[in-house]
Amino acid sequence: MKDSLFGDLSVIGMRGCEDFVDQVDFYLKEWRRHSNDGTFVVNAPCPRFGSGEAKGTITHSLRGNDVYIITDVFNHGVTYNMYGMTVPMSPDDHFQDLKRVIGAIGGKARRISVIMPMLYEGRQHKRSGRESLDCALALQELVNMGITNLITFDAHDPRVQNAIPLAGFEDVRSAYQMIKALFREFPDIEIDPDRTMIVSPDEGGMGKCVYYSSVMGIDLGMFYKRRDYSIIVNGKNPIVAHEYLGRDVKGKDVIIVDDMISSGESVIDVAKQLKDKGANRIIVFSTFGLFCNGLANIDKAYEEGIITRIFTTNLVYRTPELLSRPWYSEVNMCKYVAYIIDTLNHDQTISHLLDQSKKIHAVLDKHKAKK
Repeated sequence: MKDSLFGDLSVIGMRGCEDFVDQVDFYLKEWRRHSNDGTFVVNAPCPRFGSGEAKGTITHSLRGNDVYIITDVFNHGVTYNMYGMTVPMSPDDHFQDLKRVIGAIGGKARRISVIMPMLYEGRQHKRSGRESLDCALALQELVNMGITNLITFDAHDPRVQNAIPLAGFEDVRSAYQMIKALFREFPDIEIDPDRTMIVSPDEGGMGKCVYYSSVMGIDLGMFYKRRDYSIIVNGKNPIVAHEYLGRDVKGKDVIIVDDMISSGESVIDVAKQLKDKGANRIIVFSTFGLFCNGLANIDKAYEEGIITRIFTTNLVYRTPELLSRPWYSEVNMCKYVAYIIDTLNHDQTISHLLDQSKKIHAVLDKHKAKK
């Protein structure tokens, strides 16, 4: 009922999120078809001047509305013109446009929630020297501008929420959707400690892998990275070697779980070592597939039988080339995001959406019953 809503629902999709937001809008309209005949999407363009400067606009008043802004700050597939040049949008450009739209709302909305699947500057979450704490500063800036909730997925380190202790910060897992997609693509896979194993590519990803291992009831292994801290390459200390810790993987299907794939070099090196140890199929779960250095190295690993399949979500931009690859499977998160928006708009708890263990156990039981 409309009376139970926190406010009239409005959804804004920032540049590059149009297709994703259209799918979210489809589900919202299906669930509320008796109360809304149009769309929940509000256009909020950010036109730019020839100098590259921009302004945020909204197409109609959002006074008293419950507003959800969806932004993919890592979408390099959108561009703008500056001094006659075509420039791809950087994360900084996307983040600035997000602030522009919040500024255009002008404090008139009843509540503003930002859905930022991959957290802006999420890898710069701690200080290890004389350097900036960009993620913490960005979160504080958004809260100071008036947002109430920030919803992200598989944060690199969710402890960054300590920067905004009095604001809503939800770190949502994609595990349930990943496992469902796995069973669709590999109906023959057996979730058994003797046949399947979870492996973390580094110590930082152990938290996510422990969760997968626990709910799936299979063993866990990990690699730790030895780095050369005397030099910096592309903003980070290069990895010298990956060292494996865990039980024997011989003859087992191995699922490597990580929050993101950047260049792909790390996951390929880990997969090679697992293959050398006798692993069967190597399957990769990665919430965000950036593939910053292109796809050639993954293509080669696939052709050599090192990697069998990579699953990533549609929460960030995927190039047409990636979507066409035989080793790639997309995990659609639109319905899940729509559930989150619908529940929050009814001013209800999303605890049942955040705790996926029961749903995972149900899909595991269903899969095992088919054997």
